[in-house]
Amino acid sequence: MDTRDKRYMAYLDIMGEELVPAMGCTEPIAIAYAAAKAKQILGKLPDKVVIQASDNIIKNVKSVVVPNTGNLRGIKASAVAGIVAGDADKVLEVISCVGDQGRKEIHTFLENNEVIVCKSNSDLTFDLVVSVFSGESMASVQISHFHTNIVLITKNKKILYQNQECEEIKPTNLTDRSMMNVKDILEFAESVVISDVKDLLEQQIEYNTRIAAEGLDGDWGANIGSVLLDIWGDDIKVRAKAMAAAGSDARMGGCSLPVVIVSGSGNQGLTASLPVIEYAKELGVSKETLYRALVVSNLVTIHQKTGIGRLSAYCGAVSAGVGAGAGITWLHGGRFKEVTHTIVNALATVSGIICDGAKPSCAAKIATAVEGGILGFYMYQKGQQFYDGDGIVKKGVENTIASIGRLGREGMRETDKEIIRIMIGED
Repeated sequence: MDTRDKRYMAYLDIMGEELVPAMGCTEPIAIAYAAAKAKQILGKLPDKVVIQASDNIIKNVKSVVVPNTGNLRGIKASAVAGIVAGDADKVLEVISCVGDQGRKEIHTFLENNEVIVCKSNSDLTFDLVVSVFSGESMASVQISHFHTNIVLITKNKKILYQNQECEEIKPTNLTDRSMMNVKDILEFAESVVISDVKDLLEQQIEYNTRIAAEGLDGDWGANIGSVLLDIWGDDIKVRAKAMAAAGSDARMGGCSLPVVIVSGSGNQGLTASLPVIEYAKELGVSKETLYRALVVSNLVTIHQKTGIGRLSAYCGAVSAGVGAGAGITWLHGGRFKEVTHTIVNALATVSGIICDGAKPSCAAKIATAVEGGILGFYMYQKGQQFYDGDGIVKKGVENTIASIGRLGREGMRETDKEIIRIMIGED
């Protein structure tokens, strides 16, 4: 792919938009970011906070530990952390610098001030409004569609910023992903000038490897990474799963180390990268080969998630585990035929794992998703594959990916509602 090709620049832009650092689960951090921004607009510490959140945000924030809060969980803790001790200018690392004094102030604020959480009336899957009040003054910040997309800022009922056309708030600032396809992704991976992606990928390798090591060394969540290694040993197939799971163990347990996310998710960022990194070490490939394999894994993950959407009842770790399988195939010398069959085999195996919010069991789902990706590769290596008509498998990788997009976006919509009702205790 020529560097002057518009597809080349689009794929570079997509990687730059998606591979960004974040500390903590991205939904709580989005709340902290909106809250910190609202407090910044208000210009003082509020005495009342109201958070309106869509069902999927409520689902993803309910059970996860918010970093740097002293093991607090949930929406209220996320918002108050951003208000009391956050730095809005750090965006998804908004609460990365909270110290002991900040943690005390978070607890004090929660004990002494009114913090209200309610469901958003919006039909959007991702919609969040944080309003802060001090006496007669108020400010609000609305984030919609994705984690950093501020669409409305008000102060004392006056609009300070609005991303609005024809009275309908629309997402902006993201490169069109509808042009993505596996053939072009592999062509881009083969031809990309390494200096164009090196910094992004080095940060992904450094950050995600570091938090995975912490997940193995410490006591985080259900310690899925450690359990895998303790029971099944350090075979490469086990290490690939264990490293990704360990990163999630730490992240879901409230570890303050940052990760490089993919498709708006740290868990997906860990899953798409760490198995590929482990296989690259095992195979002794060059750094350039690792970079190109990570390009494959990241972009295949993003391509799948484009059809599903940012938040869904379909577990995003599946998309990333399949992406990792594609990257591992690339490391073994596989190209279009081998990669596409790996993707289809993996999707036929692990699609349908539900997302019931961010919490320790995400690490176990990650391990399962990575195993599906690895199995997809080894199946085709042994001359085995799933065919058109085997369940939701369609002829051609793009048709199968489209089927999965439809399943996650449309087919699991009612499943998502039922999961949320179960989680919040509604009959």
